[in-house]
Amino acid sequence: MTKIKVIIPAYNEQDSIALVIHDIPEIVDEIIVVNNNSTDNTVEHAKNAGATVLTENRKGYGYACLKGMDYLSKHSQKPDIIVFLDGDYSDYPEELTKLIAPIINKNIDFVIGARVKRLRESGSMTPQQVFGNWLATFLMKLLFSAEFTDLGPFRAIKYDKLLGLNMEDKTYGWTVEMQLKALKQKLSYIEVPVKYKQRIGVSKVSGTIKGTIFAGFKILGWIFKYSFKK
Repeated sequence: MTKIKVIIPAYNEQDSIALVIHDIPEIVDEIIVVNNNSTDNTVEHAKNAGATVLTENRKGYGYACLKGMDYLSKHSQKPDIIVFLDGDYSDYPEELTKLIAPIINKNIDFVIGARVKRLRESGSMTPQQVFGNWLATFLMKLLFSAEFTDLGPFRAIKYDKLLGLNMEDKTYGWTVEMQLKALKQKLSYIEVPVKYKQRIGVSKVSGTIKGTIFAGFKILGWIFKYSFKK
């Protein structure tokens, strides 16, 4: 039977985290919430909802994801599939079954939940997010002949393939790093259209000018770094 684990980085998501956890299908073996230096009651809400809660005090999306991976590495029985999901309830956790289906049924290595316009709630993505996604995926198409259309955080990947990527980004470049390394290592990949709605609370990235600029530099930095690698 396929073993599935979910990693959810969470920073001040007390109003949404339990909703996310409760909507994750029961086929998942373990839900791991990584508390990323929250100052609210995220930890208590996540524990009460039934998640395993880890704490990573170094702020950064990548730091939180790496903490979850480190936790999994210490278990003798390893998962088959890892799903990454945000804690703000902007995705529809029940669509997890759509993301893992190509891995289970078609032996695909890596699946991105693509936030296509026709399935997005109005206002759920800021103009700078839409433009940033377009620019990043356009450059990946131009430089690497990639077929990605989104950097969506809702994604599934075979555990052994994830380990092989040797992920290292500590902050906003995590998603694009994964996609670039998947391209370089010639992993099989596919995008699955997913619904997307307005998040609960304020975005820590696109909700601030500083976050938007920093994320943009990180994403472009990874793309151009890989464009010069052989």
